[in-house]
Amino acid sequence: MPLVRPDRPLIPLFEAMGYDIELDREAVEAHCVLEISSLHLNRQGGLHGGVAATLLDTASGITASLSCDPQSITPFVTLSLNVNYLAVARHGRVRASGRITGGGSTTKFVSCDLRDGAGWLIAASTGVFKRVRGTAAEDAA
Repeated sequence: MPLVRPDRPLIPLFEAMGYDIELDREAVEAHCVLEISSLHLNRQGGLHGGVAATLLDTASGITASLSCDPQSITPFVTLSLNVNYLAVARHGRVRASGRITGGGSTTKFVSCDLRDGAGWLIAASTGVFKRVRGTAAEDAA
C-alpha cells in the first residue's frame, strides 16, 4: 500500500496528541497512527476512549477530504460519529483506517477501524461528513 504523509504541516492537535497521518491516495484511505504512551491512557491503564474517538474521527474526515482531492485539503466537518469500543489497547501502536462507504459530492459516509499492531479490532466507527464550501482551504482545492 503506497502510504505518504500529507504535503502540509500537521495541525497542532495532531502534534500535541502525538499521532501521525498517512494517506493512501490510490485506495482513498487516510490513516492515523499512534504509539500509545502514558499520556493516552485512562484510569484503568487502557487507551482512553476520547483518544480512540479522535483517531477515528480524524482518519474519517481526512478520508472524506481525500475523496475530493489527492492533497486532502478540501475541508469536511463531522455531522455524526458513532463509535463502538470492542477491546482494550494498553501499549504499542494503533492505526485508524478510514474508507468511504457512500455519499455524493457534498456528504460522505465513512467507516473506520482502529486496530492494534497485531491486527485486533479495538474500536470501529461510522460517520457522516459534510463538505464545507466558501473557505480559503476549499478555494485552494
